[in-house]
Amino acid sequence: MLMDESKQTCVALIPARSGSRRVKDKNIRLFGGHPLLAYTIAAARDSAVFAEIVVSTDSEYYAEIARYYGAEVPFLRPAEQATATSPDFEFVSYTLEVLKNMGREFDCFSILRPTSPFRQSHTIRRAWEAFQHEVGVDSLRAVEKCKQHPGKMWVVRGNRMFPLIPLGPAEKPWHSSQTNTLPEIYVQNASLEIARTRVIFEDKTIAGTIVMPFFTTDSEGVDINDEGDWLYAEHLLKTGAVKLPWVNVTPFNS
Repeated sequence: MLMDESKQTCVALIPARSGSRRVKDKNIRLFGGHPLLAYTIAAARDSAVFAEIVVSTDSEYYAEIARYYGAEVPFLRPAEQATATSPDFEFVSYTLEVLKNMGREFDCFSILRPTSPFRQSHTIRRAWEAFQHEVGVDSLRAVEKCKQHPGKMWVVRGNRMFPLIPLGPAEKPWHSSQTNTLPEIYVQNASLEIARTRVIFEDKTIAGTIVMPFFTTDSEGVDINDEGDWLYAEHLLKTGAVKLPWVNVTPFNS
């Protein structure tokens, strides 16, 4: 039996810790006139999917910016959950637990990272509709086709190499095969994730065990992680190759 979409509630969780190393303060760095964080909030609001939009941050200044653009920051994330090595499960479980204790419970949650500024509201709606109409899945994760096939990748140990994926017949292993003869492989991107809230409290994971794909197209999966990514994203924007979600307020502190 299909889920009744009208009765399922979903909370958007937008992670925005302040300690970025590769791009300093990237979540609030100006991009296209607004802090990067603004576009994810705008897309989430315009999608009309979420019961609430919550930003998880360890910074009161980041929280001020998030609230200005229309998100909630009901509490700050503990500093120990905002390090470069903090797993997503920590902030998600903490946020959902605190919200639950406040009497705010949701059937599902979605992780929307500010580093994917070209993800549009219709992208979110498309993913939500697909997730709601798929039977028996724990979560959905955005993926795109690999540009470099892992069948051609190697692990180096000293002065020796070993194929990362040692598949295929001995006379013609994957690393010695034409790429177009290999199975299609997809890699997850940072555009979005959706999951049943129960996977946090029952399975102690953010994805569960049964995951469905959400195939992003064009620039939906562009992720900004370093300065090279930032320059590429700016190039896409300047050339008109992409559009940002519409932000309906003047820039913060303008």
